[in-house]
Amino acid sequence: MLQSVKPRRWVVVLYLLIPVALFIFAVFVPLLTALYFSFSEWKNGQSIYTATFNGIANYAQLIADPTFWLSFGNNIYLVAACIIGQIGLAFVLVLFANSKLAVGKTVHRTFGFFPSTISAVCIGLIWSIIFHSKYGLLNWFVVNVLGGTKQAWLGDSAHVMLYVSIPLIWQFIGYYMVILFSAIAGIDQQIFESAEIDGANGFQTAIHITLPMIRSTMLVCLTLCVAGNMKAFDSIWTMTAGGPGYASYVMALYGYTVSFQQSNMGYGSTISIGIFVLSLAVIGGSRLLVNRMTRGLEE
Repeated sequence: MLQSVKPRRWVVVLYLLIPVALFIFAVFVPLLTALYFSFSEWKNGQSIYTATFNGIANYAQLIADPTFWLSFGNNIYLVAACIIGQIGLAFVLVLFANSKLAVGKTVHRTFGFFPSTISAVCIGLIWSIIFHSKYGLLNWFVVNVLGGTKQAWLGDSAHVMLYVSIPLIWQFIGYYMVILFSAIAGIDQQIFESAEIDGANGFQTAIHITLPMIRSTMLVCLTLCVAGNMKAFDSIWTMTAGGPGYASYVMALYGYTVSFQQSNMGYGSTISIGIFVLSLAVIGGSRLLVNRMTRGLEE
């Protein structure tokens, strides 16, 4: 008869230290390094050893930098659009897929999740072709089906953020659908049957029963959505490179431009710290808001 072997305490500690050390090396070391250089002047390809301490000069420049705050506003626009488009639409589609009239639930999950497996650069290239001002699929549809005229979709500075948010919404709806499918599946079906007997319609059940009961899952989805869109870079860089002008600049793209195209690593480090702080603030504020809203729905 086999007997269980209890490992020694130092072995357990060693196994635990390995992932902790990797996490510290991958997260905290770069963060502390960026924090250190954010107080330095380091640019024009200088050696890392020639960086000079300049106090809070970089942060004073950041606070007065209109391009940074424009890019922050674009990130907030992206977050709002994707909360509605990714999580909101995913919730509605999951409710439809879980209805009695829906068939092939496994197919919905599989095909819905598929776009999230594609790299962001590929997504950007695909939608760049769709939005192309001369040969794009969207302009072909507008001209040949709707009888309209060609539009410079990604060249429209007033609406370019709306257009670059569409690929992000399309890519991650299925991702949040899978999460919400699992959360709703964990709710006792007798609760829904009781609500139906009491005369609650589908909308009332979704708002006053389903949504409050998956509040913790919704908060996880919200955190993932906000964090992902506050550091959005790949697809926007592929589609517009921040243009036209600075109309589609987001914070990560601005930090990349300053750090690697303008060779100002000191100020680029300051921008990265600004992204970190503002992201934490937006995530915390959004979670607090959703907590209050869902508690109100329970009452």
